[in-house]
Amino acid sequence: MDVTIVGVLGLAAAVATGAPSRALAADRFATYANPVDLPYRYQFRSLREAADPTVVWFKERYWLFASHSKGYWWSHDLRTWEFVEPTGFPVNRYAPTAVVIDGKLFMTASENTPDIWTTDDPLAGGWTKAADIRPGYNDPCLFLDDDGRLYLYEGLSGTDTLRAYELDRHTFQPIRKADVPASRDKAARGWEVVGDNNEIDSAESFVEGSWMTKYNGTYYLQYASPGTEYKSYADGVLTSKNPLGPFTYAPYSPFSFKPTGFAAGAGHGSTFQGTDGQWWHMATMTISKRFKFERRLGLFPATFSEKGELTADTYLGDYPRYLGGKRELTGWMLLSRRKPVTVSSALADFPAENAADEDIRTWWSARTGDATEWLKMDLGAMKTIEAVQLNFADQDSAGRGISRDVYRYVVEGSDDGSVWRPFVDQSTGGRDAPHDYRVLSRPQRARYIRVRNVHMPDNGKFSLYDLRVFGRGDGPSPGVVTAVTATRHSDDSRRATISWQPVGKADFYIVRLGVNPDAMNQNFQVYDGALAADVGSLNSGQKYYVAVDAVNEHGVTKGRTNTILPAQLHHRRR
Repeated sequence: MDVTIVGVLGLAAAVATGAPSRALAADRFATYANPVDLPYRYQFRSLREAADPTVVWFKERYWLFASHSKGYWWSHDLRTWEFVEPTGFPVNRYAPTAVVIDGKLFMTASENTPDIWTTDDPLAGGWTKAADIRPGYNDPCLFLDDDGRLYLYEGLSGTDTLRAYELDRHTFQPIRKADVPASRDKAARGWEVVGDNNEIDSAESFVEGSWMTKYNGTYYLQYASPGTEYKSYADGVLTSKNPLGPFTYAPYSPFSFKPTGFAAGAGHGSTFQGTDGQWWHMATMTISKRFKFERRLGLFPATFSEKGELTADTYLGDYPRYLGGKRELTGWMLLSRRKPVTVSSALADFPAENAADEDIRTWWSARTGDATEWLKMDLGAMKTIEAVQLNFADQDSAGRGISRDVYRYVVEGSDDGSVWRPFVDQSTGGRDAPHDYRVLSRPQRARYIRVRNVHMPDNGKFSLYDLRVFGRGDGPSPGVVTAVTATRHSDDSRRATISWQPVGKADFYIVRLGVNPDAMNQNFQVYDGALAADVGSLNSGQKYYVAVDAVNEHGVTKGRTNTILPAQLHHRRR
């Protein structure tokens, strides 16, 4: 069945009547947009980073640990996060892992960290050493089974596989060890091949980022590949009925995959259960422009199907989404891509159009961080505006470590580009929020959006990866894509070309792939009039279902899923 998405995905009444989004006063603020809105810390070269997240529930709070963050965050609702600057352990390590045992929180980290630390009060931030585990592990995951036995999974290599250990739950010393050979096979798994589009077959593919989840008696060992700096960074999954295996590769992998969009990447993640029983997957997104470890975090709804398939919903994965209920997309579409932008000034090599190209790897920068700097965007016509996301690029910032400064600015709207009214006023308050997602107090109609700088933190220049404007345009939804062709490459069955015929009113398209019509967990956004996509993430010998959706500023029209990409064994490239 063809489904047109207007307002809220699948909301039939909105389709029929053109009614506005369901995000009314009661729930419109309980939304979020990736990257997760955190005060990411500075590393060297004045770039910010958080990656390799672990999320656990402890003492009525979610606790979020991430690489090189000099601390951790807590939240009651997954929307608002508070930072804790702790003591008692090295706070600047990669890939921290945490587990709750006997009413205490225990943690360690990657980089062959030699110790386990513990606390019963992470809010106070004081930690003490609990065990010596030298020589330590790389990208570890601590997992306490429901029978009280403790396990650790680890591995970080361009050539080796993952390893699993049972640990003594008091001393944390290994009792048993098992290798996990099923955790690597790039010859048959296209998504494990290096490159933004899995195109560099000759390079070493890293296998890393273990995470274990148990669900309905099955152990789901998750792992990341091919490398954190690539848009194709994703998580696959192995399953077993035993915590030490042997493990079997899940053919629908990668289960968490986001190679396109404003911020790409969805690897080295943490799968956890929310307070309402629903599952989430928080993962690593890449910028990797100024340095390969320039990264952010993304939060995606996760589900287990009736067949036991674990998938993360990355569809339009940096558009606004509800935190509760079905956790669906709000239906607020992106209004800002490729819209004309004028600015107060532009630094050489950082032009104004970069602030509207829907690409976090490019940015606009003004020449200064003064309060005289501004950016104005023409949406092309009157639109309904629901939210904005200001993605600050910190050009020439002097920030180091944890910032004590804030962004201050004003967002205004106008019908004619001359008379302005305030939408968001952060001129006197402000936060350290480099990906500042702001839902307007009520929907606003406007054609023009302007951001006036008041103060940039840490002596940086006023600069934006993108000003992203969400809402809804007027006019009809796009047509239905029906004519789709899917062909595997004759020399490499891990790759395929998907092509289709254009439909009316489409601004861009989304290619969806999956091993069955109910698990279409791979998606690729295709822009600028392109009518084909070359995908390299397939598993050799696996059949796929294919659909192409059409998108515009009014909504999404789902395509039919009756195109099949037949299974084909791999033929190695010459």
